[in-house]
Amino acid sequence: MNPLAAELNEIIKGSNPHIYDMLSEVGKRLFFPKGILTQSAEAREKAYLFNATIGMATEKGDTMYLPSIMNIIQGLSPKDSLTYAPSFGIKELREAWKESLYQKNPSLKGKEISLPVVTNAITHALAVVGDMFVDSGDVLVLPDKMWGNYNMIFSVRRGAKIVNYTLFNENNGFNIEGFNSCLNELSKKYRKIIVVLNFPNNPTGYTISTREADGICEVIAGVAQKGVNIIVFSDDAYFGLFYEEDCLKESIFSRLCGIDERILAIKLDGATKEDYVWGLRVGFITYGVKGKDDISRLYDALERKTAGDVRGSISNTSHLSQTIILNAMRSPNYLMEKREKYDIMKGRAEEVKRVLSDPKYNEVWDPYPFNSGYFMCLKLKDIDAENLRKYLLDRYGVGLISLGERDLRVAFSCIEKVDIKRLFDTIYKAALEIKEG
Repeated sequence: MNPLAAELNEIIKGSNPHIYDMLSEVGKRLFFPKGILTQSAEAREKAYLFNATIGMATEKGDTMYLPSIMNIIQGLSPKDSLTYAPSFGIKELREAWKESLYQKNPSLKGKEISLPVVTNAITHALAVVGDMFVDSGDVLVLPDKMWGNYNMIFSVRRGAKIVNYTLFNENNGFNIEGFNSCLNELSKKYRKIIVVLNFPNNPTGYTISTREADGICEVIAGVAQKGVNIIVFSDDAYFGLFYEEDCLKESIFSRLCGIDERILAIKLDGATKEDYVWGLRVGFITYGVKGKDDISRLYDALERKTAGDVRGSISNTSHLSQTIILNAMRSPNYLMEKREKYDIMKGRAEEVKRVLSDPKYNEVWDPYPFNSGYFMCLKLKDIDAENLRKYLLDRYGVGLISLGERDLRVAFSCIEKVDIKRLFDTIYKAALEIKEG
């Protein structure tokens, strides 16, 4: 094992040995290399004559560039847009995002969290924490209504065993009883359990209530108190898009952070949906733990391992994308502009609710509960979801996503409010035609 990795491991063990036990074999071996990066940093400070260390080209003392490219990038210098960013991410952006987490999550008040590490959006963030904490044969707990890419990230790539619980109970709320039963049953066999919590949920668009969040935290804490290490990946891809009063308006990460030494809370979020910049690919990994004494050394060790994984996979996230997000966050209009887009999204969600309240639709489907995010799902009655999807596409030019035998996902995020009734009427008409043969 590299001495730098061993040093980080000793720091983690000294603060909280349970966190060390949670690391995968890859995670234990990860470190942030000094080598070229360290030598280049030293050169930037001391090389007053020539600095021939970094693999970038310069011209007349500045970053070399093509005018045809910089003419497109208005208002940014080549240094702030074309150069390599640190594998940790731009320091100013990391600090700004951390500050925003405290603003958006009141339960974090008085708690210490890590400095976020920048990733190539949340999919990459999930892959990074998969490398760090998931070994082949580890168990990963997810609801039955889940984003399909979790299987690729954790099962196919890392060899995890995915165990599902039913997301909704008979009252169309979060299935606390099923979640509790699933974790407690697994605790009889496993000493490490990985839980993925995704709210607003993809594909259903459901976010838990404050009471349900309390119940989830109680279950996790109860299992941890039995001597089981629990890692919670909080996938907050659609954070902030909460449309009803009873939604939990903050990440459950903030409630899990620091409640038990055997619980490692990891927040995975990003600008992707929060700032409507899907292709810029800027995400973050933030840790919340309970440790001894100066917890900052534990966080620093985890950040270095995380940045080491980024370095060893993609090197770094786009400097241009990070600069755009940082400058936007500094804009005096930033929050107002986000509110304007939120209001549009909320209006679409409310229109979906209004349209689906028509009892005529009861003949062909029941909507799953939804109160947030981009999506909602229809539970079809006696109609195959894939058959209906294909029929809608071929006959009416309507595209939806089929999930399993009976579920159909509708992304109202990309449908204008004025078109929502026509969309569902078309789905209803197509369903009746299939039923009638």
